[in-house]
Amino acid sequence: MAQMRLDKFLADMGIASRKELKQIIKSGRVCVNGAAVTQPEFKLEAESCTVTLDGRPLSYTRFHYYMMDKPTGILSVTEDKKQDTVLSLVTPEMRRMGLFPVGRLDKDTSGLLLLTDDGDFAHRVISPKSGVQKLYYARVDGRLDEKDIAAFDGGIVLKDGTQCLPAKLEIVGENECFVTVMEGKYHQVRRMLASRGAPVLELRRLSIGALRLDDSLGPGGFRELDQTEIQLVYNAT
Repeated sequence: MAQMRLDKFLADMGIASRKELKQIIKSGRVCVNGAAVTQPEFKLEAESCTVTLDGRPLSYTRFHYYMMDKPTGILSVTEDKKQDTVLSLVTPEMRRMGLFPVGRLDKDTSGLLLLTDDGDFAHRVISPKSGVQKLYYARVDGRLDEKDIAAFDGGIVLKDGTQCLPAKLEIVGENECFVTVMEGKYHQVRRMLASRGAPVLELRRLSIGALRLDDSLGPGGFRELDQTEIQLVYNAT
């Protein structure tokens, strides 16, 4: 089993900054298998060793996965000098984990957004080759009909010549619909609906794969995913 430095073990968990961690370890507050360790470079087997901080057991997790109910008015990026981002809504501990949004929801779109520090996971979710479906609810200014459903099913060509993959349009009200896509081109859902004479008034992502947004979170709310929920991302709705 591969070994890792004690300071990296704690850093991966977002316990504190690297500088703070060195002081925490040197002060004797961290124990490995019951013995105090004061060297940041101390090597341990993360999966099998028992590590405590101030007597509190720490369970090592290399990667982290969260869902957020992104509110409108917030950018889906890690940082911006002028506007609030999704990472401004999470805890300092989570920010130290190196989390980033999986894909993007534009500023005026709300709903399910995944945050992780696992680049391979993010790539699989985003890549059209993975076939991960994303379901959106849209309220539009216009009426949609069977011709629009057929157009979505055939793959819409946007005004600038961008070819969209076949998508599913489900009309659920006079000015409401669900849209399911397997890719995430720039403002894609908005542009697809606008191309059919139905500009979007409200757009909200409800699910990714078979993982549905936890409605109890509320705007700006977030929580960690369990392993079962992570697997749901790869299952079609």
